[in-house]
Amino acid sequence: MIPLAAAFVLVLAPAALFLWALAPQSGRAAGMRPFEERFVAHRGLFDNGSAAPENSLPAFAAAVRAGYGIELDVQRTADGALVVFHDENLRRMCGVDAPLHRKTLVELQALRLLGSGEPIPLFSDVLALVAGAVPMIVEIKGEGDWRRTTAETAAALDAYAGVYCVESFEPGVLRWFRRHRPAVLRGQLSMDYFKHRRPEGRLRKWLLTDLLCNGLSRPDFIAYDLHDADRFAYRVLRTLFPSVVRAAWTVRSEADLAAARRVATCFIFDSFRPPAPSAEGRNGTAPKGITRRPCGRRHGGRAKKGRAKSSRRA
Repeated sequence: MIPLAAAFVLVLAPAALFLWALAPQSGRAAGMRPFEERFVAHRGLFDNGSAAPENSLPAFAAAVRAGYGIELDVQRTADGALVVFHDENLRRMCGVDAPLHRKTLVELQALRLLGSGEPIPLFSDVLALVAGAVPMIVEIKGEGDWRRTTAETAAALDAYAGVYCVESFEPGVLRWFRRHRPAVLRGQLSMDYFKHRRPEGRLRKWLLTDLLCNGLSRPDFIAYDLHDADRFAYRVLRTLFPSVVRAAWTVRSEADLAAARRVATCFIFDSFRPPAPSAEGRNGTAPKGITRRPCGRRHGGRAKKGRAKSSRRA
């Protein structure tokens, strides 16, 4: 028989390792309040059947006018420019079957977003447009050389005076920020990688789905697919670490919003119009204003019919 002490070790050691791997950063939730106090427009306040498609300057300008926060995606071109674009491939948005990170900026400037006349914007142009008017969640994409994308995005944000945080599906991005820009708030994006048939190997799918890279990056918030919120590890995290800020994506209806309120405190939306910040706040109180200060150091309507479908991943 196994001695009782050894049995305890066999049971407790894996549990302790699991909790260490799952645990997020603690004590910095106050920095996320600007993102909890207003709804966050996913890729801007866009309509893919209009002149303001997703991740375009008009979509970001519309979000600023409405007072919503903004979520956007940053990638790096083959010649080192930072642009705002979600998909790895240009096919859906620009009709060209090629990865964005293998195109130069000149090649991308010849393309238009869903025939709208809008080009793929430079990240610097988006920063100049937003200019600290609303809080901004910057997703750093893992396509291409994510290390260079991360370092160059951080450098661009060093001079930005607005409120922002960063997020990524790639835990290495968050680990980089933990080491090189520790004051910048960082969030782990995730979902059920098994359900969505992602191409990653089974081990990586498990680690990412169950947030088991948190031990390396210690994220300040978790942004989890609203429709996958019943995953065991995510439920454990919500129970054992209730103070961590949780963002739900993507909220696309009033029904989604009602479901999201049960598991999250920050809401990333598209395809409908939730209450504007000038109206009643999320908890029935008037939302507070935000300060024009980065969340880190300075080194840190109903959808119209016929609109192009946005990709599901954040």
